[in-house]
Amino acid sequence: MSVPAFSDVAKASNDLLNKDFYHASSAALEVKSNTPNNVAFKVTGKSTHEGNTSGLLEAKYTDKPSGKYCRFQTPVVPCYPPSSFLSFEFTSAPGYGRASLIYEPYLGVTVTQSWNTINALETKLELNDTIAKGLKTELLGSFLPQTQAKGAKFNLHFKQPNLHARAFFDLLKGPTANIDAVIGQDGFLLGGSAGFNVEKAAITGYAAALGYTTREWTASVTAASNLSVFSAAYYHKVNSQVEAGAKATWDSKAANQVGLEVATKYRLDPVSFAKAKINDRGVAAVAYNVLLRPGVTLGLGASFDTQKLNQATHKIGTSFTFEA
Repeated sequence: MSVPAFSDVAKASNDLLNKDFYHASSAALEVKSNTPNNVAFKVTGKSTHEGNTSGLLEAKYTDKPSGKYCRFQTPVVPCYPPSSFLSFEFTSAPGYGRASLIYEPYLGVTVTQSWNTINALETKLELNDTIAKGLKTELLGSFLPQTQAKGAKFNLHFKQPNLHARAFFDLLKGPTANIDAVIGQDGFLLGGSAGFNVEKAAITGYAAALGYTTREWTASVTAASNLSVFSAAYYHKVNSQVEAGAKATWDSKAANQVGLEVATKYRLDPVSFAKAKINDRGVAAVAYNVLLRPGVTLGLGASFDTQKLNQATHKIGTSFTFEA
């Protein structure tokens, strides 16, 4: 199994506990479409229980790499599968020498542009497996016309069979750097992260994680917020229909009480499933997801405070997703 990113060490349990619960918004809509020339559009909209609405329009263009490179030399030779983005080759023999520049002309660039209802413009440029195998580079820019606020970030993702490392640089604020890495062997995972403020030359935070993963179950322990907030998570795929998981959290600086949350997922049939969860405060949530027809998904959710059933603290939400 591949080594996850540091933020995904407990992904299986986090997804079970947080994903596909629809009560957080009173209504949500998502529309996805793809064009023949590798452009994907996505429109999302949400309405909160307080009556606020938000929306996002996103367009993503992917220029897939050709899978070949050509040698710029004389005579021209055929194209071959690429070994790197840019490299040099020199061959020599008695009385003869030749230098070649090897360049992959189609880079596999992905450009994403988004515009949301607070009038914020964001652009992301991605290069995946282009400069080196397993290396993904990202350049992100943001602009808020109303306040003239600007943002620029540069990210690196490096993935190998037993290593997943990332580096996030905020070029205008600080600048700051956040670096994390996870190493894995035979299902065991060990990771750490650290933040650094370049201007102040100070470490801003650090965290660590330990995990073990198999195809049927995963377990992890993380220590965040400068090793002051500890959490233990467990996920188990019981069979093809049933999944179960739990997470316990303890903040050593805030209180002695341990927060606990458990969840389960049951697949009713090939096109629908139901989920339920409850935490130590007595707040329970249920959700139902069904594929109405190809490309149309309906989600229903509700949450209840079991200790305040006679009060108006309960929430109900719906979600529609359209894909074309």
